[in-house]
Amino acid sequence: MRSAPTILHLDMDAFYASVEQASKPSLRGKAVIVGGLGPRGVVATASYEARRFGVHSAMPMAQARRLCPNGAYLIPRFRLYQAVSEIVMGLLRELSPLVEPLSLDEAFVDLEAGGVAFDSAAARAAGERLRADIRAATGLSGSVGLAGSKMLAKVASEEAKPAGLLLIEPGTERELLAPMSVRTLPGVGPVTGQHLRRAGITTVGELAEAGEDELVRMLGRSHGVGLHRMALGLDDRPVVAERDTKSVSVEDTFDVDLHDRVRIRYEVQRLADRCVGRLRDSGHSGRTIVLKVRRYDFSTLTRSETLRGPTDDVAVVREAAARLLESVDTTGGVRLLGVGVSGLADYTQEDLFAFALAAEGEEAGSDPAGLEPAGPDAAGPDTTTDPAGADGAVEGGLDGPAGVVGAPGAVGASGAGLDPVGGVGGAQVSAGADGSAAAVEVHGADGAPGEGVGVGRRWGAGSDVRHAVYGAGWVQGSGVGRVTVRFERPGSGPGRVRTFRVDDPELTPSDPLPLVGDGPAAAAG
Repeated sequence: MRSAPTILHLDMDAFYASVEQASKPSLRGKAVIVGGLGPRGVVATASYEARRFGVHSAMPMAQARRLCPNGAYLIPRFRLYQAVSEIVMGLLRELSPLVEPLSLDEAFVDLEAGGVAFDSAAARAAGERLRADIRAATGLSGSVGLAGSKMLAKVASEEAKPAGLLLIEPGTERELLAPMSVRTLPGVGPVTGQHLRRAGITTVGELAEAGEDELVRMLGRSHGVGLHRMALGLDDRPVVAERDTKSVSVEDTFDVDLHDRVRIRYEVQRLADRCVGRLRDSGHSGRTIVLKVRRYDFSTLTRSETLRGPTDDVAVVREAAARLLESVDTTGGVRLLGVGVSGLADYTQEDLFAFALAAEGEEAGSDPAGLEPAGPDAAGPDTTTDPAGADGAVEGGLDGPAGVVGAPGAVGASGAGLDPVGGVGGAQVSAGADGSAAAVEVHGADGAPGEGVGVGRRWGAGSDVRHAVYGAGWVQGSGVGRVTVRFERPGSGPGRVRTFRVDDPELTPSDPLPLVGDGPAAAAG
C-alpha cells in the first residue's frame, strides 16, 4: 500500500457501444447493444441506455431482445475499437512508462513512475487532465479511479462510473469498502459470493470481521488469506507493463447444433488454423494442444495432448486436435468448439534441431548452411498446408461472447455468417477495415451468381458502407433483397435513411470514419 493515491485505473464507459454511438449520431442517447446477432449470440457491450432495461454484458442476445426490443443491435467492429484503444493507451503512456493494459478499454497506470504525481492533489489533476485529453482525442468518456493500490483504484473507477473520477485517500479504505457487496472484490464470483452469503457474509465489512482463520476454513488457505487482505484494503501488487501470455485459443458458438461428424472435423481444422495464426502473430509456439467441446446439453468437455516439444506448425496442431476429437462423443450435437495452445515458448522444436545441426557443423569445421541432404528423404516430409479460408469460409473472428458462426444465410457477429459447408458454391467476402465482413456475395459452384440462394450481397447491421451518390453511411438492416442505409458521419446530426437493392453496384463496403478529426481511427485495419 502506498501513502499517496498514485495508482490510476482507467475504464472506458461502455466502450464498444460508446464508439458506435460516437460514429453514428442517430444512436446517441438510444439503447445500443453490440454482440453476436445470431440465435446464440451473446451481448459484448450494452450502452447505459440499454442497461436501464436490464441488458448487460454476457447476456444471451435473445434475452436482450426480449428486454429491449427497440434497441439498436450491431455487429462488433474490433479493428475500429482497437484503433481507438491505441489512441487512449498512447495518452496513458504519456503519463508513465508503467502502463498495464487489462483489455482494449481498461488499464492501470503508475503515476509515480512517470514523475507525474506524488500526492493527492497532483494525482487528481493528472486524472482530470487524462479524462479531458481522452474526450478531445476520441470524443469518448472514461472513468478514473485513484488510490494507493490496484484493487482500490479499480473499485474507485467502478464507483465513479459513468464519466467520473473518484480518489480514495489513504487511511479511508476500510470505511469506504465496509458497506460494499463482497462481489465488489476481485476474485469473488457468483459461486464464492453464494458460499459467503450462506455463511451470512454479504458485505466487505462483514468479510473483514469474519477473520482470516474463518475464511481459510471456508475457502482454503490461498483464497481465504487473499480475500481477507483485500477486505482490509491491503494490496501490494505492482503495476506491470508487460504480462506474459499463458495460452492462445479460439472458439466458435454455432447457431444450430452440429451433428454431422464430417462437419465437426472440418470446424476443428478451421479453428486449429486460426489458432496457429494467432500463435504465430504473437511470436510464440506451444507444447499442449487443447480441444473444447460444448455439447447440446451444455456439458463442456476438455481434452488435451502434450507434444514432445513446442510447435507452431499448423499441420501438427490440426492432427493433434483431430486425435483429441476422436475421444469425444458428439452424437447428441455440438453447440461450441474451441482449439487452444498452452505451454507457450518463444522457440519451436525445429529451432532446436537447427541449433544442434549448427553446433555439429562447427565441431566438424564445416559451414552448417552448406550441408546437403544425404538422400532424397533427408529433407523430411513436406508439411506445407493450404491456409484456412481458401474455400470462402467466413469467420466470426471472436474469442468469447460475440463469437458466433452463423447457420446458412444467418447474419451473425461477423456480419455475414454464411456457412460454406453444405452450401452452394462459395462466398466472396468484402471486408471493411474494421475486420468484419461488411458484405458477402453468393456464387454458384461454377463461379456465377448462385441460383436459388438469393443473388446479391448480405450486409451486416452496423457495418460501414459508401454510396457513389450519397457518400458514407452504415447499414441499419437488410432482408428480402433490400438493404437500409443511414447516411451520417461522426460530428454530424442524424442522417437520412435510404433503401437499396442488396446488389446495388453503387453501394460498397467502406472503412470507418475517424471519431474526431482525421485521427488514426480513420486508418483502422
